[in-house]
Formats: sequence, C-alpha cells, structure tokens
Amino acid sequence: MSGRIGQPARRGGLASRGGLGSRGGLGSRGGLASRGGDGHVLTAFRRLGAWAIGPRSALRHADWLLYAAVLALTTLGTLVIWSATQPILAQQGVNPHSFLLKQLLNTAIGLVLMLVVGSLRSRQLKLYAPVAYGLSCLGLLAVLTPIGSSVNGSKSWISLGGGFQVEPSEFAKLSVIVLSAMILSEPWGGARRPGLRPVGLTVGLASIPILLVIGEPDLGVVIVLVLILVGLIALSGVMLRWLALMLAAAAGSVTVVLKLHLLKAYQVSRLTSFINPAADPSGTGYSAAQSKIAIGSGGLQGTGLFRSELISGSFLPEQHTDFIFAVVGNELGFVGSLAVIGLLGLLLICALRIAAHAKDQFGMLVAAGVAIWFAVQSFVNIGMTIGIMPVTGLPLPFISYGGSAMFADMIAIGLLQSVRRDNRVFTS
Repeated sequence: MSGRIGQPARRGGLASRGGLGSRGGLGSRGGLASRGGDGHVLTAFRRLGAWAIGPRSALRHADWLLYAAVLALTTLGTLVIWSATQPILAQQGVNPHSFLLKQLLNTAIGLVLMLVVGSLRSRQLKLYAPVAYGLSCLGLLAVLTPIGSSVNGSKSWISLGGGFQVEPSEFAKLSVIVLSAMILSEPWGGARRPGLRPVGLTVGLASIPILLVIGEPDLGVVIVLVLILVGLIALSGVMLRWLALMLAAAAGSVTVVLKLHLLKAYQVSRLTSFINPAADPSGTGYSAAQSKIAIGSGGLQGTGLFRSELISGSFLPEQHTDFIFAVVGNELGFVGSLAVIGLLGLLLICALRIAAHAKDQFGMLVAAGVAIWFAVQSFVNIGMTIGIMPVTGLPLPFISYGGSAMFADMIAIGLLQSVRRDNRVFTS
C-alpha cells in the first residue's frame, strides 16, 4: 500500500473509488449523487410502493367497501355542514366557508390517521393500548382543571387557540375498546373463557375514564362507554351469571343516581322534555321540537342544499353538530335521510363481517367494539332528532362537524382495517 500513495490515477487515488472520474465518482453508482441524493429518493419510493401494493401491504388487504362507505358519509357530511353554516356566517360578515375548510382539514388529517393505524398489526395495537389508555385518562383529567372549557353545561373540551378544540372523551372510546379487548383476550391460566380476574380488571380500568366523563358531565358518552364495556364482556364468552350480575349492578347505579338527584339541572330538563315534549316547547324542549319540524318539512326529496329558510335562519340549534341529521332530513328529504342510514348500516355490516372473520379473540373484540360504538351513537343521535331518544351531545359519526370526533372515527376505521389486514396476511 505504501508504494501506491503517490499514484493518484490508480485505485487508491482521487480518481479511483470515491473519486471524481471513476465508478465511485459523481453521477455514478455508489457515488455521492446516488448515496446522498437520487439513491435515497428511489429507495424511499420503493419502500412506499412495497407498503402500498406489496403482498403484506395495508392497501392490498383493504376493505374497499368499508372505505367507500366512509368516504361517502364524510363527503355527504361535509356538504351538509357547508350548507348549514354558510348562510349564517355570511350574515355575520365572516368567511362563509370557514367551517367547510376546517372540516376538510379534519377529514384529511383523519384519513392519514386511518391509514397509519390500519397499517399496524395486532401485536402493535396491544403494545400501544396502555399508552393510548394513559393518554386518554390524562386528557380527561385535564378537562376537569382550569384549562378545560365548558360547552352547553359540559366541561369536555380543551381549547388550543385559533378556534380549535380537543375533546378527550372521543378518544376514551378507542382506548376502552382496545385495552378491554387486550385483557379479555389473554389466556388467563389457560382458561377458555375470561374468569373473575380479567373481567374485574377490565371493569376496574374502564371505570376510570367512565367516572372522569361523569365528572364533566357528559351523559351521552357515558352511555356509549358503558354499552361498549358490557358488550365486549358479553362477547368474550364470560359466564352468563356474571353478566347478569353486571347488568343488575348497572341498573342499581342508575337507580342510585336518580334517587340521590345526582344529575345536573340541564340533564333533568332534557329527560323531562323527552318524557313530556309539550311541557316546555319554547325552552328545554325547543331543540327537539324544531328538529322534528325540520325533518317533517323536508318531505320526500327535501328543500335542497343552501335553499332551506329554516336552516338559513338558524331556527335549529346546533344544526351543524348534534342536530345535523335534522338538516339532512330538511334539505335532502326522506331520500337523503335513508341514504345516510343505509351508509351507516353498510359500515356496521362491514365491521361485523371483519369481527366474524377475525383470526383471534383480540381482533374479534376490537372490531365488535367499534361496531357497538357506531351503532349506539348513530341510534342515539338519529333517535333524538326524531323524538325517540332524549337529547344528548353525541355527534353523528362522519356527518357531524368536529375535529376530535372525526379523528376518533377515522382511527376506529383504521382499527377495523388492521384487524382485517392481520387476518388476511395470516391466512394467505
């Protein structure tokens, strides 16, 4: 080697490996341009292609019928939100498309979250479940501190500035589903069905976010969380006598709440208005009464988007969030309402199909938990607009305006895709 130091034109010199004019030089294979420039770009594109269309990719094993239902619901919801908010904002002299732009941003971020979660495997979901649970509990604790914001009597939000807010209770639904599924699917002592220890642990951990949501208070979210918990325990194969004991305890808790008058004044008013709608039609019963008027006046085909005087006059409170289905019924009529219900039904069918074909107990419980969540929330939201359920603050999945709700809904679809992908990869 010492004899070659003074020969720069040979292999050890500047013009050899790593030099300017040879194979390792600029613009050639292995040189600076490929290793630090185009080579990295090509490698990134190859990896992206493998992730997108490879044999184990998320998109290759995607449930396109599920994705189609979600995209149709979000598109329809965005149009209705635009129609419900544009006239009012124009009257106020502000940007009439601000809610439209925000919802488009919410949807875009939600789709990214959906694809990221959908690319995870079951073992990764189990790994992140305790982290998600801890973060959701911290968020629920935060809203009870001075940094929390009250909306319609419920302290459920954390303001981020610029008109953006976060609602931690939406993400608590996700954490309860994944953590409960993880505990109930573990083979405790080799038993075929969950025993007292896993069931007790599941109830104990799920009770923490439930109690925190009660402290806000948000009765609608509490109902969803409790039904998710009971449904997952029932589907896990637990003994029927334990399930009956849980239901009796839940009924006893409701009785205690009513007897001790633990409900807030506005919650009592909503229940009273539900039981007797004519008691205060201009006060606590105003929202429900206007909702039924809006749906009834829509007829078969509706008044059309941006054409309803009732919606443009803002006679319906919370018409872009809680009562968005009333806007659908008014502007798109019975046909539009049936389309929304049909798309939600298709989404539930896809979720139940994924649960039925899951490769393990964990995947089945995750998919079933998402199905229970969407079914209960859709029924309660639509039910309150037509007068068969009391008024709550639950949004209609993929239709109502809101960032936290959209993010949580899209992550739930990602969970369904993860379960389906894991099953397809396992069986292929």
